[in-house]
This record gives sequence, structure tokens and C-alpha cells, in this order.
Amino acid sequence: MQQWLKEVARGKKGAKDLNYEDTLAVAEKILSGEATDAQIAAYLVAERIKTESPDELCAFIETLKNHTNRLNISDEIQDNLIDFAGPYNGRNSFAATIPVTLLLADQGIPVFLSASDTLPPKYGTSLKSIMISLGVDVTLSSSRIEEIIEKEAFGFVDTEYYSNVLASVRPIREEIGVRTLFNTVEKLINIPQAKNVMLGAFHRTAIHKLNDVFKQLDYRHVYIVQGLEGSEDVPVHRNSFVFDWTPENLESFIVKPSEYGLECKEFDKSKKLSAEEQATIMRSILSGESKPEYRYYYNQILLNAGLRYYLFHHTGSIKEGINIAEQQLKNGNGMRKLESIIKNKCEVR
Repeated sequence: MQQWLKEVARGKKGAKDLNYEDTLAVAEKILSGEATDAQIAAYLVAERIKTESPDELCAFIETLKNHTNRLNISDEIQDNLIDFAGPYNGRNSFAATIPVTLLLADQGIPVFLSASDTLPPKYGTSLKSIMISLGVDVTLSSSRIEEIIEKEAFGFVDTEYYSNVLASVRPIREEIGVRTLFNTVEKLINIPQAKNVMLGAFHRTAIHKLNDVFKQLDYRHVYIVQGLEGSEDVPVHRNSFVFDWTPENLESFIVKPSEYGLECKEFDKSKKLSAEEQATIMRSILSGESKPEYRYYYNQILLNAGLRYYLFHHTGSIKEGINIAEQQLKNGNGMRKLESIIKNKCEVR
């Protein structure tokens, strides 16, 4: 490790990017347990200061994939499945992606979510904790998850349950307390081997940097949104950019909540919602209730569902997708889908 640390840890001006092959060796040393905790911490902090190159990120993604138990599902499902790769350090705001994916699954669009316990630097509310509060078993075997994805068009897993090496570096990430390359890499290990992924990125510079990463990965579509807290959820109190990446092209447009009558300016960014609070809100909205205090969250679910229906070619426009989602919520389809998933996950294995 020392030979590589001498290259990446020379300081902001003197540090050098490692090539792909050398970074593969570094990643293997770290993820196999050969590197010491001190060496791992030094490398992660040095990379944070230097910033990671596309080749360095790709090398870690490839190595992490090799150390992860990935799912085996049918080619047809893989071709259509959307892997929603949210931030693993959680979020303080409402996780609209959970009810939205339930609505998509109700329409037969295969979806996948994954998360672990919350991480630094944010230590927000994790999707895993919300799913547990909703009554979903997050520790199922790969064979059961594969069956449920095929049957329900919905899958959720605890990432560290499938990738033990991520669990092994958690203590170091918690001790240094800063964002590391793992915050990006863990989103792209693609546990279900999906051909499509959706993730959030707040700054346009990050999008263009990731463009060179996506070119080396096996995705047909990458959807990137300017979501809340770096998530894949667009807000309804401001406009957001959306990118649709394919190996051949990169297109973008702006989503404006006001165009669909969904804009809500009342947004308290200082408020942190607990897993239990989020589960309560989700159950209410998914069951067809329309409480004034949940208006922001209701509108956010509609806008994100409409956007995704449009992006995933389920509808010809965002407005048409919003109309479908509105009817689904009114009829309680989302709650029935959640109950069906819980029932299937609780069946004797």
C-alpha cells in the first residue's frame, strides 16, 4: 500500500491519479483485508483531497462487484429493471422513492432498492430503517429476493448483507467521518445486474465526471436527477435538472413542479423525518388518504412517479404519468402492493 499512498497522498497539488490496474490492486488489498486500518484511512482521505478519477472509481466498482453476492434474475427482468441507487448515508427529507417504486411495481415496471444502516457524513434516515418500519424483511436470501422480484416486480436488500466487504470497512468510514469514494462506488455495484440505474447528483460537474464512469459500466440507461440531498427524488419547491444517459448520447431537461400544479414552496430543510414518521406518512398516502399536512409529500410522490413513468417509456408525457399515479393513490394500489410484498416475504422459505 505504501507505494500507492506515496502517489495519491502528496497533497492537493502533488497528488497523482493511479491508473486502472494499480487501483485494482489497491482495491483488492483494501477489500480482501490485507491493508491495515491506518493504510485504508490514509488512502480514503488522500483520495478525498485529490478527488477520484473515473478510472479509479471504475476499478473500485469492479473489485467491489467481485466481492458481492449479486442476484440472478431473468434476462427480461434485467433488461427492464431500474436500480434506484440512493445515498447510503441516508437523508433528512422524505424518501419519496419508496412509495414511488411501489406505484411503479403496481404498473409492472420492475424496480430495485438497496441500502445499509446510515453512514457518515450525514447520518440521515436510511431507506433500510424505513423499510423495516413498513414491515418489510430486509434479510432475505438471494433466492427469495429473486422470486419476489419475478412475482412482485419489486426488490429491496440490505447492501451489507450481500456485500460483506462493505460491512468490513464501515468502522473506518465511521471513524474518519468524511465522504469517501465508497459513497459513490456503493451506488453502482448493481446487485440485481440491472441494465438501468437512477441516481441523484446535485452538481452538474459531478454528472460530467460520472459520464466517463458510465461508459465503462454495463448500463443501457442511466437516469440522473438533481434530487433532494443527492437522492433520486426531485423536490416540488424548486426546479430540477434531469439527465438521460445512454452509451450514445446524453440528454437533459428541466422539471418544473409549477407546470403540473404541484409546486409547494413550504419546505423546511431543517426538519429531519425519522423512519417511523416516514412510514406513517407513506401508509397514509398509499392508502388513499389526503391529509393537508402531507401535501408536500403527496405532490412529491406524484411528480416523481410521473417523471419516472415518462423516463421509463411507460407514458408519453410526465403529465400522463402523474394522472396514473394520482389514480393509483386514490384507489390504494400502492398500499396493496406493499401488503402483497410483505406477505410474500413472510411466507415460509
